[in-house]
Amino acid sequence: MSPPAQLLHPGRENYVCHQALLNLLLSGKASPHVFNGTLFFGEDDQPLERPLQGILSRSDVGYLNWSREQMEKGRLPQVGSMLKTPRFPLWVCSINSSYSVLFGLKRSLLSDWRMEHRFHLFYYNGQSSQRTTARLSVDTHSHQWNAPFRDPDADLEKRFPSLEMTIRTKWDGATIDWNGTPPFY
Repeated sequence: MSPPAQLLHPGRENYVCHQALLNLLLSGKASPHVFNGTLFFGEDDQPLERPLQGILSRSDVGYLNWSREQMEKGRLPQVGSMLKTPRFPLWVCSINSSYSVLFGLKRSLLSDWRMEHRFHLFYYNGQSSQRTTARLSVDTHSHQWNAPFRDPDADLEKRFPSLEMTIRTKWDGATIDWNGTPPFY
């Protein structure tokens, strides 16, 4: 029998939260995985002894994840719809290993697909440098974010802030307007 997974582990100056603890807080189950349901696979078509358990139902609060480092290595975990589409328009975001909050004021954003055309999200990261909550306007139909830029070979992260890339993990191709706030994350 394998030892139980740790939910916290010591970091340089504090403790680091494992995904299982975050999932426990969000969904009530301490799964270390962010995909939907249960995965069954093994080598040479042999089933695993124990299948991998993901998120089994929608949670009240969602989760979005973006990491430049993981993206460059091709290891960005694919968060399932159970976490991407919570009951309330509120997401804990892990952006380059820092946690923050993204939220909307209209609950219908998650229950009426027509609301996902143009809407507002608010972002707060808890850093002393952020004096007010950023108000972002999201447009999922313009698709201008991937239009040609001056340097098409430029790093995606340098062309688009990490927060925008995080939002696009839920709303693929969305254009984000910072409404006069200089993009900071």
